[in-house]
Amino acid sequence: MLIIGIAGGTGCGKTTVVNTLIDELQHEDVALISQDSYYKDTSNLNYDERAKINFDHPQSIDFKLLVEHLRELKKGNAVQQPIYSFVEHNRTGEFITTPPKKVMLVEGILIFNNAELRDLCDIKIFIHADSDERLIRRLKRDINERGRDLNEVLDRYQNTLKPMHQQFIEPTKEFADIIIPNNRYNNTAIKMVKSIIEQRLH
Repeated sequence: MLIIGIAGGTGCGKTTVVNTLIDELQHEDVALISQDSYYKDTSNLNYDERAKINFDHPQSIDFKLLVEHLRELKKGNAVQQPIYSFVEHNRTGEFITTPPKKVMLVEGILIFNNAELRDLCDIKIFIHADSDERLIRRLKRDINERGRDLNEVLDRYQNTLKPMHQQFIEPTKEFADIIIPNNRYNNTAIKMVKSIIEQRLH
C-alpha cells in the first residue's frame, strides 16, 4: 500500500488536487481518507460550545483514531470512517466503510503535525498558496457551502485560521517531499504526482 499525505493551509487547493487525481486516475485501487472526518466527537457540548472550538488546532483532531485506521488499512482491513457535519460542528454518528486500496490519499491541513501520521506516509505533499488567495477561496466556500456569513468567516480567519496556520501548518512544510505552488491550477505538478501513483499501481 502506498500512502500519500497531502497537506497545506485552508483554501490552498488540497481538495481540488485530490479530486483531480482521483478523477484522472479513474482507478479502483485509489481511495481517500480525509482529516475532516476525524475531528473529535463533541456530542457532550451544545451547539454554541461546539462553535467556539478552535478547529484549526491539532488538539481538535482525533489523530489516534486516524493513525489506527491507516494501520488497519495497511493490514488489509476495512475501516469505518466517521462522517462529520461542518454545519453542526460534530460527527453525525454515521460512517463510511473504507476498504484498503493500493493507494490511499490522506488529505488535511494538520496531517503533518502528527509524527506517527507522518511516518505512515510514503510520500508527503504540501500544497502552497499565498494568504490572500487562500482567504478568497475560504470566503467563497464557507459562505456558499457552509452557510456562514461574511463577518463570521473574516473573524475566524483573523483570530483563528491565520495564527494557527503560522504556528502549526506552515512549519510542517519542512516535512514535505514535494511542494506544489498552487496560486493557480498547477497541472504540471499534478501530472507528476499522477505519474508516481501510476507507476506504483502498475
